[in-house]
Amino acid sequence: MSQFSAAPFAISHDDTQWAARHMPLLAATMQTHSSAFAGRRIGICLHIEPKTAVLVSHLAQAGAHVTLTGSPGTTQEATAAALRDAGVHVIGHRSDSLEQHRDNIAGVLDSEPDLILDNGGDLIEGVLARGGLPSLMGATEETTTGGLRIRSWDTQPGFPVIVINDSRLKLLVENEYGVGQSVVQGFMNATNLMLPGARATVVGYGPCGKGVADTLAKLGARVSVADVDPYRALEAVMAGHAVGALRDLLPETQLLFLATGHPGVIGAAELDVLADGAVIAGVGHMPWELDAEALSGRTSTVERAGTSGQERAVHRLKDGREVIVLADTKMINLTAAKGNPIQAMDLGLTLQARSLAALTSAAESRLVPGVQAVPAPIDRQVATDLVALLSA
Repeated sequence: MSQFSAAPFAISHDDTQWAARHMPLLAATMQTHSSAFAGRRIGICLHIEPKTAVLVSHLAQAGAHVTLTGSPGTTQEATAAALRDAGVHVIGHRSDSLEQHRDNIAGVLDSEPDLILDNGGDLIEGVLARGGLPSLMGATEETTTGGLRIRSWDTQPGFPVIVINDSRLKLLVENEYGVGQSVVQGFMNATNLMLPGARATVVGYGPCGKGVADTLAKLGARVSVADVDPYRALEAVMAGHAVGALRDLLPETQLLFLATGHPGVIGAAELDVLADGAVIAGVGHMPWELDAEALSGRTSTVERAGTSGQERAVHRLKDGREVIVLADTKMINLTAAKGNPIQAMDLGLTLQARSLAALTSAAESRLVPGVQAVPAPIDRQVATDLVALLSA
């Protein structure tokens, strides 16, 4: 397998062409599994950026009919325009509200997809609300947040749902190494602050939080971790981080990274002890870990500055403190940077493509209805291919 691959078809967008050159795993997968997608209708909700465009263009070249929408606040308009110019049906824009996003989801489902690639569970939730789709073979879900959402529902999907983030391989390569690099890069782009010596707290030491904490520490930040899971807390201690209860850490925190995936982690009680001047950045899929209502109730004035995607909202609290929120805690690696590194997304999107192909022959692949991990043979084969690629 070569280090580089040619772009799957001509897209007049330099960043997409560049990404395609560095995604050989996906290119090889599409060469061997393209027949699984010929004539299929595929509905996708995923961050619209160059790596996504590479996957979409491969699917289109294989003969699939793709309808695509993005996640709120992360769409790169130049990428979306290039995809539209190439004939892909792209719904929505970066500026869309959550209400408009729901309409975009409905638009994707109106295409009656045979396969769904979801990001946060929105498309799958829409399918259940409609009572199903006539030709749907199954779905993939990109995120842990989406997997948790779907598993929490009283009514479970009557079709296979493969959660890509349940892959051991993805958790290691994309989440730990890729997210760590891209989140810190986005934070630095948005703030231009120096990390050496800064007191940073990472809330949540799952694979994404671990990647962020470890990257910050390597760049000289003094890192603390808050995690209610004792095994993850122990792992953080063994990695050299300070560990404590969240409310004990916040009074000394200058930089706060939210990586739990759960809503309301920073609520009223936490805001009351947060250090003056603390800067808050979102890592998780949804911008809900900071309780916006609680913050608003304590805010006297808000001053917004910065360019699109790198907005800084300075909240002056009624007690005189200031809290700075970056991009309303949307994913800082996508709002203020270019997302996860290309090679990390090559792996993740390869798992997506292989899993989608498996859904077209669910019986042969021994897939059953309901939420499940990436099939072990796929995970293992992609890991083997990646080792061979990196060792070449």
